[in-house]
Amino acid sequence: MPNIGPTELIIIVVVLILLFGAKKLPDAARSLGRSMRIFKSEVKEMSNDDQPQAAPQPEPGQIAPPQGYWDQPQNQPQQPQQQPGPTGKPGQPGQQQYPNQPNQ
Repeated sequence: MPNIGPTELIIIVVVLILLFGAKKLPDAARSLGRSMRIFKSEVKEMSNDDQPQAAPQPEPGQIAPPQGYWDQPQNQPQQPQQQPGPTGKPGQPGQQQYPNQPNQ
């Protein structure tokens, strides 16, 4: 990697002053600093989101629910009750006689 000495830095500063002007350079440096600060805070916030948060502690005077209380679902599914199917004539399960239809 090339070494940048003091003469190269002076040349870079002179070129920047010629390109942007002396008035715009401090504003550009300020906006660059703000952008870097925002970027760092966002990266820090993203890393904090990845870490699991501790369970909230109850306030003084508040009773904490017992452990495992919230683990059990309140509405547990139940087995459906089997209803008797429609019956027709004895010996022919599943056939139903409808009114206004001739018998077979």
